[in-house]
Amino acid sequence: MDTGDTAWVLTSAALVLLMTPGLAFFYGGMVRSKSVLNMMMMSLGAIAVVGVLWVLVGYSTAFGTDVGAGLLGKPFEFFGLDGLLGKESVFGTIPSTVFVAFQAMFAIITVALISGAIADRARFGPWLLFAAVWSLLVYFPVAHWVFDFDGKDADGNVIDPGGWIANKLLAIDFAGGTAVHINAGAAGLALAIVLGKRVGWPKDRMKPHSLPLVVLGAGLLWFGWFGFNAGSAVAANGTAGVTFVNTLVATCAAMLGWLVVERVRDGNATTLGAASGIVAGLVAITPACSSVTPLGAIAIGVITGALCALAVSLKYRFGFDDSLDVVGVHLVGGLSGTILIGLFASSAAPAGVDGLFYGGGVNQLWRQVVGALAVLVYSFVLSLVLGYLVKITVGFRVDTEAEVAGIDEAEHAETAYEFGSGIGTRGGSKPSVAAGATAVLEGSSKS
Repeated sequence: MDTGDTAWVLTSAALVLLMTPGLAFFYGGMVRSKSVLNMMMMSLGAIAVVGVLWVLVGYSTAFGTDVGAGLLGKPFEFFGLDGLLGKESVFGTIPSTVFVAFQAMFAIITVALISGAIADRARFGPWLLFAAVWSLLVYFPVAHWVFDFDGKDADGNVIDPGGWIANKLLAIDFAGGTAVHINAGAAGLALAIVLGKRVGWPKDRMKPHSLPLVVLGAGLLWFGWFGFNAGSAVAANGTAGVTFVNTLVATCAAMLGWLVVERVRDGNATTLGAASGIVAGLVAITPACSSVTPLGAIAIGVITGALCALAVSLKYRFGFDDSLDVVGVHLVGGLSGTILIGLFASSAAPAGVDGLFYGGGVNQLWRQVVGALAVLVYSFVLSLVLGYLVKITVGFRVDTEAEVAGIDEAEHAETAYEFGSGIGTRGGSKPSVAAGATAVLEGSSKS
C-alpha cells in the first residue's frame, strides 16, 4: 500500500460526497420556493438509500467476480464488505475499503442527478423506492460494465474478468460519462415521461427562485469534481495531474461556449447560463479527461457547452417536462463527451489512444458510440418500466392541489422560508393560514 495514494483517494471520496449537497443547492435554487426543500431532500435521500445498498450488495455487484459475460458481479460476494476489512485486502496500492468508499460516492450522485428531471411533482417515499430499485437493477450492473477492469496475473493473463464495455468493447470512460451521466440522463427522460408535465408547464416557465443558491451549488460541484475526475486515477500520480488540468480548462471553455450561445440567441449572457455551462463542461470532460490533451479538453468543453445550451430547449419542442434540464445537460453532455473522445483522443495523454483527428481513424470512435448507446438504451428502458411500476403500485406524483399549494408542505410539513413571526410548529399539528393571519393581526392590535 502507498500512503500518498491512500490519502489522495480518501480526500477525493470526501470531495465527491460534497458534490451531492452541492447538487442539492444547485437544484434547490432552480426550483420555485415552495419546492426547494423537497428538491434538496431528494438528493439527501439518495445519499441515505444508496449508501446502505452499496455496502450490502452494490460493491459486490459492480466489482465482484463476474458471473455473466461482463454483465455483473456476484451480488453477495462481499455482502456487508465481508472479506474486505483486513490489512491484506488491497485495490492496487490502496486499501480495498478506500476504493469502496470512493466508488460509493459515484453511485450516490448518479441517483441524485435523476431527481432534477421530476422536480416540483414527485412524492418523496416513492422516489426513495425508485432510487433503491434503480440502483440495484441499473446503476450497479452498469458500473460493472464500465468501471470493473480485468484482473491479470504477472504474465498478463486474465484471472478475474471484468465488465464488457471496459474490457471487450474497449470504450474509454475514465470517470463516468456513460455510467453516471448518460445513465442518469436517460433515467431522467424516462421519469419525465412517466410523471408527465407540471401544472402550468410550458406556459409558465417556472423560473429559479434563488440564483445565488444555483451559483453556490455550481461552485461546490466544480470543487468536488476534481475529486471525481482526478481521484479516478486511484493514485497520486501524473494521470491525476492531467485529469485535474483537463477538468479545469474544459469547464472554463464550456461556460464560455454556453454564454456565447445565449448572447447570440437571446441577447444576454445569464448567471443561470454560466452555472449551467459549468456543469455541462464538467459532465463532458468526465469520460475524456485521461484521453485528451488540454487543447482537446478545451475543444470538448466549447462544443459541449454550446450543444447543451441549444439542447435545453428540446423539451419544449418534444413536449417532455424535464424540470431542471437533466436531459439537456447530463444526457446530451455525457453523449458529447463520450463520443468526442473518438475524435480528440491523443496518445500523448495517459490513456494512450489516438482518435480520428490524431490519426487513429474511426477505431475508437465506433467503440465510444456503441458504449454510449448501450447504456442509454438499457437505462431508459428499465427506468421507464420501473417508473411505471412505482406509479401503478404506490403512486409517484403528488396530487394537483398539493403541487399547486407547495410540495414542501405536502410532503415534509415544512417551508424553506418563514416570513413573519414563526407561527408554524415542528412535529405537531400545523396551524392554518387563516389562524396564522389572525395571530398576526391580534399581535398588531395589542401593540
